[in-house]
Amino acid sequence: MPEMEFGLRWPDGAESACYSPSLVVEDHLTPGETYPLADLLERTRAAMTTASARVEAKYGFPCSRALGTLAAMEQRALAFDPASRVTVTGFRRLDGGSH
Repeated sequence: MPEMEFGLRWPDGAESACYSPSLVVEDHLTPGETYPLADLLERTRAAMTTASARVEAKYGFPCSRALGTLAAMEQRALAFDPASRVTVTGFRRLDGGSH
């Protein structure tokens, strides 16, 4: 299963690399796009839920790392005003294909 990282630039300028066990995140986010925080979280929640379900369908268990990515993003988002904006800085496909 192809894995990827997607980069985010938070409202305070900090950047983070987020993990996805599937390329499905490309269906929800666009590199270079800046999203309102709530919208970004909603899109990421949909992507990580779908990605984890794909892992579960293939391997028999959900992807804890994808769900951990989502939990970390939600925790980080608490530090910002809901009207803040977050930029998707890019996508990077990972080698290996493990989940």
